[in-house]
Amino acid sequence: MERVFDTLILSDVHLGSEISRARDALDLLKSTTFRRLILLGDIFNDLNFRRLKKEHWQFLSYIRKLSNPKRNVEVVWVEGNHDLGLSDLMSHLVGIPVYQQYMWEHRGERCLAIHGHQFDRFVVNNFLISRLGEALFLWIQKMDAGKKRFSRYLDRLNTRWLRLSDKVSRGALNYAAHHGATRVFCGHTHVPLQADRDGIKYFNSGSWIDKHCSYITVDESGVQIQTYKPVRELPILPETENHPESEAGLAEHDLESQIPSHAFYRPVRG
Repeated sequence: MERVFDTLILSDVHLGSEISRARDALDLLKSTTFRRLILLGDIFNDLNFRRLKKEHWQFLSYIRKLSNPKRNVEVVWVEGNHDLGLSDLMSHLVGIPVYQQYMWEHRGERCLAIHGHQFDRFVVNNFLISRLGEALFLWIQKMDAGKKRFSRYLDRLNTRWLRLSDKVSRGALNYAAHHGATRVFCGHTHVPLQADRDGIKYFNSGSWIDKHCSYITVDESGVQIQTYKPVRELPILPETENHPESEAGLAEHDLESQIPSHAFYRPVRG
């Protein structure tokens, strides 16, 4: 019997980044059955849609398909610091609500999902410096040939240097206690982590830009941080000249045509 998860949580796909593993994230969504999907922030790398590749558009197209009421899947987008400002656009175009934080109940536990950058004082207090650093990191990714090992090493080094995992987990646990939550879920640090304090449990979903990608599942057995394992790919049959575009390709083109190449939108305030 196929396993059905109550909730699947993933974050930090960073669409538009050279090191985004959007294709693997899409493979996970297609090969997993769940009732609720929480996109826990930083799904985009920035607001420049010209950087999006074909597999990035395919990921977005599938999110839109999942939001169809016939699928019976609740899709929730929680805003991160990288996709700040895309709320109105994504809510209208992809057809899903966008929140700054999201709360739900599961088996008597009060769960809270928040991206986590709110507990990163460097990002909060040094917005312009953070943006400059992001632009520099994008340039490094372009210069980094091959499998982008140096770029991914810099990302891990940045997390350790800023001690992000400790800062975000402490801040999230305090925030959860203040809001009466018993479980709190974050992204932002790119490091999967579980911690607990005073009966409150913290989970970080990791990212989809490193060699090892991770995500969170919630079901009757509890909360688990999972490591993505690629599904063996089947051979792709050649397309005929009379049918150059597949249904997925048409959906991708339709979605892309509705988004300006460089758009700025005001974030949700509630």
